[in-house]
Amino acid sequence: MLKNEWTEKGYINEPIAEGTDLKAEIRRMCEEKNAVIMAHYYTQGEIQNIADFIGDSLALARKAAETDARIIVMCGVHFMAETCKILSPEKLVLVPDLNAGCSLADSCKAADLKKYKDEHPGYKVVSYVNTTAAVKALTDVVVTSGNARQIVDTFPKDEKIIFGPDYNLGSYINSVTGRNMLLWNGGCHVHERFSVSEIMRLKENHPSAKILAHPECKGPVLAVADVVGSTAVLLKYAVESSDNEFIVATEAGILHEMTRKCPDKRFIPVPPEISEGWASCSCNECEYMKMNTLEKIYNTLKYEWPSVDVDKDIAEDAVKPIKKMLELS
Repeated sequence: MLKNEWTEKGYINEPIAEGTDLKAEIRRMCEEKNAVIMAHYYTQGEIQNIADFIGDSLALARKAAETDARIIVMCGVHFMAETCKILSPEKLVLVPDLNAGCSLADSCKAADLKKYKDEHPGYKVVSYVNTTAAVKALTDVVVTSGNARQIVDTFPKDEKIIFGPDYNLGSYINSVTGRNMLLWNGGCHVHERFSVSEIMRLKENHPSAKILAHPECKGPVLAVADVVGSTAVLLKYAVESSDNEFIVATEAGILHEMTRKCPDKRFIPVPPEISEGWASCSCNECEYMKMNTLEKIYNTLKYEWPSVDVDKDIAEDAVKPIKKMLELS
């Protein structure tokens, strides 16, 4: 009966004994079961603190391909767990909550992409890592926000390319490479909520602050940014910069690692645009990333469920563009 309830919920909701030291028990089970916890920068700080490895999508993909652990617990969103399973099919890949999806991945269905490919013969497909395994299987090479420009530059200048699903990232890559890739009209609901007006409001109060922005943000936001880059690039800049104050336009979870590495610097999260009804929020968060909790990690390790599997035929096709990305970056 419990198993059916867990299956319907997509996570294990079994009560945990009062007084349980979740962090200590999670680390104990990791050692006992030969498990590693991987966490994205957008998860809660307490999860990043207990993880074996934290990083952006590219770093997590590399780690998944390298680890010799029996179990990978992916604290992020569903497509990240799929990528882990594709790169390490022999491993048990667990997710704390199967409901942790991605609005960007949802914006590009495999059937729709296949139809679009058929309508544009002769085009190469460059897909953002924020996609399902089925979409990756239709792709020539996968990219992340950190290596998209580098990988696109490996194609001949006259190559016909379909780039998806993030329109804003694709538009940014077009602008810095001089290309004219066909762009899929998809977007991240978190990064699309940032606005120039909110950034300028913060800039008025913090005139010396550098503006850091993720390339999933809209073009006008990127135009006012001092630095545009992936979470890893923005983190590296903050650490190495002589500046002490930063306005950060990406998911607020990255501020945990920024603050940990630069305790003497100030990081100011950009809130969602007021006109969209988010005026009461002081920062912009991904509700899917925040579905990961210590309680769910504890239970998923204890019961080794829920796990993520990928259809064998899809995985065989999807692994090729992922490996090509890892070779090129």
